[in-house]
Amino acid sequence: MEGPEKARLDAYFRRITAQFPVGGPISLLIITHLLPERPAFLHSLARTSTIAAILPKPRSINPQALHETRRTYTVHDLSRGLFADPARALEYLEKTASGHDVALLDIGGYFAPALTTLADKFSGRVLGVVEDTENGHQRYEALDELPCPVFSVARSPLKHCEDHLVGRSIVFSTDALVRARGDILTSRSACVIGFGKVGRSIAHTLRAHDLRVTVFDSDPVKRIQAHSQGFRTPASRTEAIRDAELVLCATGNLALRQSHFETLRNGAYVASVTSSEDELELNALDGLYQRTPMGEHLTRYEVTGHYFYVLAEGGAVNFVHGAAVGTYIHLVQAEILAATAALSRGGHDPGLHEVPSTIRQTIAQIWLDHFDR
Repeated sequence: MEGPEKARLDAYFRRITAQFPVGGPISLLIITHLLPERPAFLHSLARTSTIAAILPKPRSINPQALHETRRTYTVHDLSRGLFADPARALEYLEKTASGHDVALLDIGGYFAPALTTLADKFSGRVLGVVEDTENGHQRYEALDELPCPVFSVARSPLKHCEDHLVGRSIVFSTDALVRARGDILTSRSACVIGFGKVGRSIAHTLRAHDLRVTVFDSDPVKRIQAHSQGFRTPASRTEAIRDAELVLCATGNLALRQSHFETLRNGAYVASVTSSEDELELNALDGLYQRTPMGEHLTRYEVTGHYFYVLAEGGAVNFVHGAAVGTYIHLVQAEILAATAALSRGGHDPGLHEVPSTIRQTIAQIWLDHFDR
């Protein structure tokens, strides 16, 4: 990012934080993709809050961004296991922000398994959670009872632009990795599992690249939507993937389990839009399939008479190439800032919340003032 772009982005975030001020001293525990543009967002959070720790998602770390972040903030390693055990999660929070008012910024529902314990037993106060992704939204939604407010931006209209471009970046990276081994996607049969905002973008982008596209979604309403847009929509996941030469998974909720891998046609490519542990049950194949690296970001899975390829070790394939979606990412980041400020001021009942539409309209206008010139 060049100097003028940095200055424009800094001015944008300063307007956002001035428009949505934090209501008192708070500490932040931040799970994030540490991509090249992310330090600017972290600096905007640090202007109004104390960053207790940053936990980068392991497969989306840009080395330069990590180096810059470590110079200023505390950075810890992230794993699902860290917050899967409530006692371990509580111990971590006590070591990191003991006695403070804390907001948890999440990408993927990492805090969900331990949230009740953290809210009930932490020596400070858990003000709430801000969740960025559909996968995480579903994890919090699945809890029997939320012990604190959870603001989700996953279904915000401001995220639609990002989701559309993420779908395109998924196809770009998939095509690039397949081409790297001397193969092409054009004219192949493809299956997209999940017809949410990202899955819809993937399906339309694949069709524009002259692939024959089948869509499967466990929600019959979304299958009807896909069918109305001209996609083949089989009634079962197994039927949908059986003849696909490319399978792209966009559910965030274990799109492929062990039995599904056994159904894949020989030579099929499999790619995901999110973390492998969220989308693909690859661990179930340990001891069954031989795994052979076939170059960077491509692994062959083989058992007698059957083989297929997994891209980017099952992680979000677009992160191989930086997952750039331009300045539209700053719309969602601004909404996260606004939601964090709302948590700091209190007054929200436990449960799922969204930022009001008036706040989204304000963010959109500020974005237009800074980037639509």
